[in-house]
Amino acid sequence: MTRPARGFTLIELLVAITVMALMAVLSWRGVEGMSRAQSQLQTRADDALALQVALSQWRSDLDAMVDMRGTPAMDWDGRVLRITRRHALPDPAQLQVVAWTLRSEGAQGTWQRWQSGPLSQRKDWLEAWSRAQTWGQTPSAAERPFEVNVRSLSQWQIFYYRGAAWTNPLSSEGTVAIPNTAPSPAPAAAVSPDGIRLVVDLPPGQGLAGKITLDWIKPTLTGNAS
Repeated sequence: MTRPARGFTLIELLVAITVMALMAVLSWRGVEGMSRAQSQLQTRADDALALQVALSQWRSDLDAMVDMRGTPAMDWDGRVLRITRRHALPDPAQLQVVAWTLRSEGAQGTWQRWQSGPLSQRKDWLEAWSRAQTWGQTPSAAERPFEVNVRSLSQWQIFYYRGAAWTNPLSSEGTVAIPNTAPSPAPAAAVSPDGIRLVVDLPPGQGLAGKITLDWIKPTLTGNAS
């Protein structure tokens, strides 16, 4: 005798559908978790790369700093750091003024860098030096094309290495007068320190957060810039 074919009951179908749905949910959560982790890793990597580029530019400006008689190598007024450096292009023999500042925007701010064009005359350097300070205090629309938004920061601090110790850059130690050979008043200069310590606070909510300290030592002291 031939036995009749037996199919699935409704309960068995419901159980099978439930199991498949549960497996699909678990699989989707796993894929979603992997995607979220990959996105976070990519965000961290992008932020780390951007920070590395910013710190490399910072070191590059300090490495190219020029100590010349009658020309301040750098100046820190508590808000903006100005540096006189060699101009890379088109002529390394020419000078350039760069400036760094933190533009406050509520609880955090934007770390910004400004640079002048190539300078070959003292009067042009004096003008660029003055423009850099004005930009750090109240930037005008004319100076915006010369600035770059580097990164978001909560705050930053700068220390000078002088007299075998890290000191406050605003102290009077090492300050010298500059002979005025230009029609406009020449700025006072501070003796270039042997080292610069940069301390930045990275705000939360980004790929990287926390405090980072970077020490730079004058190349003539160690043979290596940083």
